[in-house]
Amino acid sequence: MPTIAADTLALQRLYHWEQEAANHVVLTQPMGDGTVRDFTWAQVADGVRRMAAYLQSQGWEPGSKVAILSKNCAWWLMSDLAIWMAGYVSVPLYPTLAPETIRQILDHSEAKALFVGKLDGWEGMKPGVPAGLPCISYALSPDDAKANYESWDAICARTQPLKGEPVRKADDLCTLIYTSGTTGAPKGVMHSFAAFAWAIQTGQRRFDLTAQDRLLSYLPLAHVVERMLVEHGWLAVGFRVYFAESLDTFAADLQRARPTVFFSVPRLWVKFQQGIHHKMPPAKLQKLLRIPILGGIVRRKIQKALGLDQARFCAGGAAPMPLALLEWYAGLGIPINEGYGMTENLAVSHITLPGKNQRGTVGTAYEGVQTRIDPVSGELQMRSPAVMLGYYKEAGITKEAFTEDGWLRTGDKAAVDGAGCLRITGRVKDLFKTSKGKYVAPAPIEDRLGMHPDIEACTVTGANLGQPLGIVMLSPDAVELAKTAEGRAKIEADLTAHLATINEKLDPHEQLDCLVLVSTPWTVDNGFITPTFKVKRNRIEDVYASSYERWVGMRKKIVWGE
Repeated sequence: MPTIAADTLALQRLYHWEQEAANHVVLTQPMGDGTVRDFTWAQVADGVRRMAAYLQSQGWEPGSKVAILSKNCAWWLMSDLAIWMAGYVSVPLYPTLAPETIRQILDHSEAKALFVGKLDGWEGMKPGVPAGLPCISYALSPDDAKANYESWDAICARTQPLKGEPVRKADDLCTLIYTSGTTGAPKGVMHSFAAFAWAIQTGQRRFDLTAQDRLLSYLPLAHVVERMLVEHGWLAVGFRVYFAESLDTFAADLQRARPTVFFSVPRLWVKFQQGIHHKMPPAKLQKLLRIPILGGIVRRKIQKALGLDQARFCAGGAAPMPLALLEWYAGLGIPINEGYGMTENLAVSHITLPGKNQRGTVGTAYEGVQTRIDPVSGELQMRSPAVMLGYYKEAGITKEAFTEDGWLRTGDKAAVDGAGCLRITGRVKDLFKTSKGKYVAPAPIEDRLGMHPDIEACTVTGANLGQPLGIVMLSPDAVELAKTAEGRAKIEADLTAHLATINEKLDPHEQLDCLVLVSTPWTVDNGFITPTFKVKRNRIEDVYASSYERWVGMRKKIVWGE
């Protein structure tokens, strides 16, 4: 680890802003009743100091774990800082987890307390909280939580703020980030304060964040990208963070924030696209965009309608971005930079350069990130000062995550083009072999398949079958359309043509035998997707594998499944 300047560490950044910009508004929180509450640096620091004093008064051992279960809000960030200031380690939980997973993480991390914040469906999550675990509620917590747990406001009102400037060592354990679990039980990724400081400084050299920027925080802060970009970017440069209130108010939240920097996962970029196409058919939109002057007016109107008319930097990540989607947004004057990383390296690995057409790749490595590709497996391996300390209480799994000479195994297959840009070609473990003995990489096929507006999500599977098949979750509009015979016929015709177009560009052994259409939503609650919208292949296999041969045996290009 290179030498990290003390004044770049998280708590020191808070003290800097407390002294230098005390009255600057930095957080804007919707309160659920049509009003918003603004927080200055002075107010943030005061709340953090009071809560830190309370946590410290509990007498837990230094380095004890304290968990946060909440959707994004101002108190989430303040809780994280208070945990650190008190000398403890934060354990964020996704606000959509099943109770069994909540209990597993709280037990595994040995959490001493839990902040229960803004949540939808708290009643379903509550059984996952061990009896007797001390809990603290927020102003936006569910009524049941507010009735049963002492509130942040009440604790701060009776607690004097912690004095001075308590700091943590650079190599102290800062947080446990539990992975979203696409391949099994979540693992607690350990990161130090120094790793975060190095990562945000490195990111700053690729795209310059400033105190004048505005960001909308809506993807889970428990996820590494939101944590890095929003929380540690905020601490590093002091920009203003706006929080989203709900899915129903998301458009209004975007309009309020008018973000200058905006990050979203591919599935949400697709939803934005589908929303535009719902109002204006694709053919008509493309025709208008080709008309001089009028095309510019249309672009500006769409940018403004999305709330992105002032965005100077847009990015995507957490899953592959289909090339056609990137090109479509570029045609609207919204270039999207695609990033690549993982929880284990604080998401600081690669990202495309603003102003350069590197679409179809994830760009070049950040400065200070070393990469190599295993000549046998094709796996991307990397090392940098942002790589994890290991998995909490999992020495064996930690050892497996690294090569003998200390490089992190990403699990991703990759290739480098002539310009030095990295292209992710799939997951090493996602490869499957058909009954013909041929290997299929599903990810590139899924990228193409998912570009149809009737498709909300999809997966390509078929180990030991003659040919792979695609399982498609229909979009809400398509589900509605499929309620009539005419609608079903239209969907079948459209997706048959879509399948033919895809198969034309695939090698014979990769060509999909059929598409199976399912209308049951794949959600976090039913275990089909992770909180970051990645499809869980294991869950797909568990639910659908017994039907594969029957579906293929129907000898139809489009099969209606469950």
